[in-house]
Amino acid sequence: MKSRMQQRQSTMWRALTAALCSAPTLAIGQQTLAPVEITGHYDNRIGTSNAASAGVITPQLIEDRPLLRPGSLLEYVPGLVVTQHSGVGKANQYFLRGFNLDHGTDFATWVTGMPVNLRTHAHGQGYTDLNFLIPELISGVQYYKGPYFAHIGDFGSAGAAFISYAERFDDGIALGTLGEDGYRRALLAGSAAGGPGTLTYGLEVLHSDGPWEVPNGFRKFNGVLRWFAPLAEGTFGITGMAYDGRWDSTDQIPLRAVDSGLIGRFGTLDVSDGGSSSRYSLSAEYRTALAGGQMQSTAYWFRYDLNLFSNFTYFLADPVNGDQFEQADRRNVYGWTGRWSRADQWAGRTAHNSVGFELRQDRVAPVGLHATRARERLSTTREDDVIQGSLGVCAENELQWNEMFRSVVGLRYDRYRFDVTGAVPENVGDVTEGIVSPKLSLIFGPWQRTEFFANWGYGFHSNDARGVTTKLDPVTGEAVDPATPLVRSKGAELGLRSEALPNVQSSLALWYLTLDSELAFVGDAGTTEAGRPSRRYGIEWNSRWRPWPWLFVDLDVAWNHARFSESAPEGDYIPGAPETVASAGIAVDRYGPWSGALFLRYVGAYPLIEDNGVRADSSTVVDGQIAYEILPRLRLRLDVFNILDAETDDIAYFYSSRLSGEPAEGVDDVHFHPGEPRSFRLSLSYRF
Repeated sequence: MKSRMQQRQSTMWRALTAALCSAPTLAIGQQTLAPVEITGHYDNRIGTSNAASAGVITPQLIEDRPLLRPGSLLEYVPGLVVTQHSGVGKANQYFLRGFNLDHGTDFATWVTGMPVNLRTHAHGQGYTDLNFLIPELISGVQYYKGPYFAHIGDFGSAGAAFISYAERFDDGIALGTLGEDGYRRALLAGSAAGGPGTLTYGLEVLHSDGPWEVPNGFRKFNGVLRWFAPLAEGTFGITGMAYDGRWDSTDQIPLRAVDSGLIGRFGTLDVSDGGSSSRYSLSAEYRTALAGGQMQSTAYWFRYDLNLFSNFTYFLADPVNGDQFEQADRRNVYGWTGRWSRADQWAGRTAHNSVGFELRQDRVAPVGLHATRARERLSTTREDDVIQGSLGVCAENELQWNEMFRSVVGLRYDRYRFDVTGAVPENVGDVTEGIVSPKLSLIFGPWQRTEFFANWGYGFHSNDARGVTTKLDPVTGEAVDPATPLVRSKGAELGLRSEALPNVQSSLALWYLTLDSELAFVGDAGTTEAGRPSRRYGIEWNSRWRPWPWLFVDLDVAWNHARFSESAPEGDYIPGAPETVASAGIAVDRYGPWSGALFLRYVGAYPLIEDNGVRADSSTVVDGQIAYEILPRLRLRLDVFNILDAETDDIAYFYSSRLSGEPAEGVDDVHFHPGEPRSFRLSLSYRF
């Protein structure tokens, strides 16, 4: 029988393999290097990727790091910040490389071969709701930054993450968690024989109130069922997932309301804000040898529903009923992806060629914006049915010219159709557009266990279909210009990755990215807000150190410069773009029966308006974990969030709102959502 450590290493190797398989291209030069045992938080070995800023997150980090909410898992991507400006059941707010990514625009996220970003979403383009994730099922995360990779299309300008679930477990797990503020969670997960294959399952129930004066009352039911079996010369798998969540929310609040004592720091001005969402999916995957290479294909369907009630301006637009509005989204999404790759010899040189395709159609019926009071509809601002379809094809050649140089040349083409029907004839239409995205990567080395990278590429993001066809503002009735369907991005990066120091993996990247327009559909207003072209650049440094087999040290530092590239009287700063982000962690892995970790995240101050006259404060949060193995299969763990009880803001905005008794034009003010205070969660888990 395997020892626990052997089982652990075996599981991690399978997890790493699964994560890497989700990445369509791996560096072909890696076979020339000595193998490295992977038992750390990241796999950033020499030869494992074609850019200094790409890598793999292993299950070890997911196990070691306290997780405040499922979406925070993306914060393990170096330099990426995950916060929240509303109720816990809503998609998180994401920041990376000088972007306020809102709820997902310009960062593509995939889970088990299915896209998560939602096009033409009621609340915002690219909406990325990860509340359906079950962290204990994750076998690895492959992450990328920049538009240099042919297999990444829509929303991938700043980066992308491919999250894989395990196909089987050596051990099942039963887990129960109790925490402050009404936090309760139960999980059951494991694998069992299922005919000729293996059945893997995960069931989760969660309740949380949070520190808010009006409790979240978040109720989540979550389930995953996967079956994989041999078929012909390959492997066939089916995955079904179901998620349902309901909550009350405390949205961002005006600073003046807190300073005056009208409400507390964790209070709200509209007790009826909140929402519900659900996601049900079914996917089928097949991997097999084909024509001398390997073929992987996934077909999927998912159903997504959302009703979200928010009030950000209180009584500015409607002094009688208030400004609460409902965003409603009902959609079915159908897709099919595939990739075929083969190793070849070109004039005595090793080559790796691949081709792929991506078909997707979102059928949204309807997507709506409604004025409400206490969640009761008063009027409809806009309601449409949308069919948004796309076809993407890509090809890539990786060629090893000699022992010290390889190149990757890629080309991608995407074609979109935006079909909108609704009650206002001027705002309906059928628009098609295509875009070509070339890519190039040059990799030099390794010399003294150090690689050098030069990356360049074009990317894009699609805009909301309603903005593409809109000619009349749905609120004012004034004429507006339709949005550009597909917005071009251009990026470049110089980087290095080194293992020259014993037990250290380190990478450095200098990057540059431009967007033709900061266009975004504003779901709160039902129209498109046109932005100027933008330019961003920065530097990232990531290091992993393992001084002893049981100790891991991580350090990530990023500096970003984000500006509009066309000057305007209001200023050139891009609001909501963090300039400095840093994280550090130290973890002890099973020192006898004990294990523990500390993680720090720092987000520097950033502008809230274009002239930089108002800025959000910096924040520092420290989380920790300590665990004790009571018996060989029984483990007790304590997670502590915000150990220092720092008073921080998850996010801040600057805009006009109106409280009762204030002038009709409202008051310009900082509106913020506070970070959560110190809290504790105690978990007992049993492996069977």
